[in-house]
Amino acid sequence: MSKLVTIYGGSGFVGRYIARRLAQAGWRIRVAVRRPNEAMFVKPYGSVGQVEPVLCNIRDDASVRRVMQGADVVINCVGTFDRKGKNNFTAVQDEGAARIARIAADEGVARMVHLSAIGADVDGASLYAQSKGRGEEAILKHFPTAMILRPSVVFGAEDQFFNRFASMARLGPFLPVVGAGTKFQPVYVDDVARAAVMGAEGTAKPGVYELGGPDVDTFAGLMRRMLKVIRRRRLVMNIPYFVATPLAIAMELAQTLSFGIIPAQITRDQVRSLKSDNVVPEGARGFADLEISPQAMGAVLPDYLWRFRPSGQYSAIKESASDLRD
Repeated sequence: MSKLVTIYGGSGFVGRYIARRLAQAGWRIRVAVRRPNEAMFVKPYGSVGQVEPVLCNIRDDASVRRVMQGADVVINCVGTFDRKGKNNFTAVQDEGAARIARIAADEGVARMVHLSAIGADVDGASLYAQSKGRGEEAILKHFPTAMILRPSVVFGAEDQFFNRFASMARLGPFLPVVGAGTKFQPVYVDDVARAAVMGAEGTAKPGVYELGGPDVDTFAGLMRRMLKVIRRRRLVMNIPYFVATPLAIAMELAQTLSFGIIPAQITRDQVRSLKSDNVVPEGARGFADLEISPQAMGAVLPDYLWRFRPSGQYSAIKESASDLRD
């Protein structure tokens, strides 16, 4: 019988790519999510019954244990950018991760893979980084042989990074960013999935892996690359931190007063995060140790950002026609 893996958050951005790869490798997969009805799109990743969305709340021991029973491998992809509410930083990235690792050890699960983030540190500058750091500590306490992946900003067709700013670029002549000089090392989502699959199959050593793509650039530089792909001329405008902080406070207040109807476009915690570079530290284990050659942004961004071009899918045709006239 094929092996069974439970992927917590398996319908999320990274989780779905991991699920697809493991399904192609013949694994049986439980995609543990809060809303299984919204995760039905994962079922066609495999044959009938091979990939199944199941109900799970990682804030509850019984729920986590129920979907883990019989699993050979556990992968945790659950994360959040919400500081408040029931599913906040502490509940999800600290206590939730600890709960999964503790129960995995109790259930005799063979291997565990955990998706964290570059900059995870219990003493980090942001609450997000601190919760990620506490989650890692708890995982290694309960499951010392876990594989922990720390990606930089992840890009791909469903990302909330390039898609978000490309959408904003359609609205006016300026593209505002906070932390224009902060460096990032974007990593392609399927490369992260490849690393996770190696951990699940036991072909990679346990431990922490920092994952970044081949391109390192500032926030402003990434935006200019994105603008070139979508064929739009915009001025990338840096918002200084002393302006961004009160702006974030106002946005958070608006979100609170509107009961979440008006989402905060940026939070104080995100402003704090943007003060630190998001790149792979020198000497850290990463893709090279996994013998994975990560994809460059230039090879992937045009495949999904074309829809933000002024002429959409017809841009290439119009450019070709223009060349013929010349």
